[in-house]
Amino acid sequence: MKLMSRRMRLMVAAVALGGFTAGVQAAGMIGDPVAGEEKAGLCGGCHGFDGNSEDATYPRLAGQYAGYIVKQVKDFQKGHRANNDTMAGMAAMVASTEDAKDIGSYFSTKEMKGALTKADKKLVAAGKKIFLEGNPKTGLYGCVNCHGERGKGKSAKISTFPRIGGQHRDYLLKQLNDFRSGARANDPGSMMVGIAKKLSENELKAVAEYLSTEL
Repeated sequence: MKLMSRRMRLMVAAVALGGFTAGVQAAGMIGDPVAGEEKAGLCGGCHGFDGNSEDATYPRLAGQYAGYIVKQVKDFQKGHRANNDTMAGMAAMVASTEDAKDIGSYFSTKEMKGALTKADKKLVAAGKKIFLEGNPKTGLYGCVNCHGERGKGKSAKISTFPRIGGQHRDYLLKQLNDFRSGARANDPGSMMVGIAKKLSENELKAVAEYLSTEL
């Protein structure tokens, strides 16, 4: 695996420390998945009632860190994330932080189901290499450094970095393009904005293809 530059290692460490602190705080106040099941009915129409959306436009929430889900809801509510008008409207209907925590906790207990699309084996192989090693020629470091092996995250206590393994390919492509264009900019330290801009079109497609297979 290629090593990150010293600058990027320091940035990742700083963000991880902040995420760890926030994660510990969230762990002490985590929501109730039982209560969250009823509250998540609001989300089921798009994301699936078990977090396995059947439309690649909407992300899978099954197995996602509760803390990450809470952050996205709050970011939409505050306007820090503005790349989906539908979600902005739905987030506004989440009445309290406790409701968001309950919903996040509920989806975090669910498991992902099979992929919606048939994988391109060549793209998967190329994407896996980029995910693990990055691209030294362009200064791109491996996604594994933040998102963990197979994109399954590092720890629920470090929910700053979401679980992306098994996510819909088309959804991943849209988010990477949104980070690249600036349509989405709620990432810590603008890390994903910088990364997305270093990915070529082929690399972007390959990484999304690979991650969509890691169920």
